[in-house]
Amino acid sequence: MGKSALITGITGQDGSYLAELLLAKGYTVHGVVRRSSTFSTERIDHIYRDPHEQTRLHLHYGDLTDGQALTNLTLDVEPDEIYNLGAQSHVRVSFDQPVYTLQTVGVGALNVLEAARLLNRHKPVRVYQASSSEMYGEVLETPQTETTPFNPQSPYACAKVYAFHQTVNYRHSYDLFACNGILFNHESERRGETFVTRKITRAATKIKMGLQNKLYLGNLDAKRDWGYAKDYVKAMWLVLQQDQPDDYVIATGVTETVRSFLDLVFGQLDLNWRDYVEIDPRYFRPSEVDLLIGDPTKAREKLGWVAETNLRELARIMVTHDLELARREAHADSYVAEE
Repeated sequence: MGKSALITGITGQDGSYLAELLLAKGYTVHGVVRRSSTFSTERIDHIYRDPHEQTRLHLHYGDLTDGQALTNLTLDVEPDEIYNLGAQSHVRVSFDQPVYTLQTVGVGALNVLEAARLLNRHKPVRVYQASSSEMYGEVLETPQTETTPFNPQSPYACAKVYAFHQTVNYRHSYDLFACNGILFNHESERRGETFVTRKITRAATKIKMGLQNKLYLGNLDAKRDWGYAKDYVKAMWLVLQQDQPDDYVIATGVTETVRSFLDLVFGQLDLNWRDYVEIDPRYFRPSEVDLLIGDPTKAREKLGWVAETNLRELARIMVTHDLELARREAHADSYVAEE
């Protein structure tokens, strides 16, 4: 009988890729989905509608802030592995919604750990906590490793630091196989459109198709270590397959500016981004994080994991996908105009 996994945040970018990976490995996958008046499952619809996967993918209504319901679900489905990927994950939004961010990111992680602790009393379970490079904030050393001190600069980052330490605490206090994956920025064609990389690829392709005139951005000089989310979920799985629980930096080891990403994206469309991009102060954070670059040595040596997709290839993947979306939109608009 194959393993089973419980994924919070299964409808997000990482959750959808992880679900695909685990199903391909023979897992039964349970996903937690927040109840709302609209469907938010578009990233996993292709899996859910596949008749070959319907018997192994199960969605459950739940919320990270509802600890009792989360415990009930965990004890009911008894997963072998839990991946906590759910969160209010937008850093800029966390300044506007700090309490909600803390509840989902910080207390939510604690609720997952507590549910796992109770299950672990009678059945072994392993927990993966999605930690973030934002915890390093105004960095105290470069590149950042597993031992670099945290210096968070946003409500989101502070909540992630809390979740990180609770994960370590449960590992030491309750002998729970609980691990942190400190993932640096990872993007894809499934990235939410409010995140800067996808915002750029969506806008650039719409501009190419005549659907948009301008793109408004904040700090173009911010440097990030960008990888491909599809590569990074492999690292999540590898973290939970080790003999001993531990924490790992997952990164490419290369940093680029937002400006460089603009060059790559608009260049692939034979456009000059300087003709279309304007700076809008609304998109600056109250406290900026200027430089993030991870050292993935430990992940390479212990997990055998390396990032397979560089930023140029990542930009190509995202542009190809979003150009097709823009073409469909342009075609739909012309069809409506003809009507």
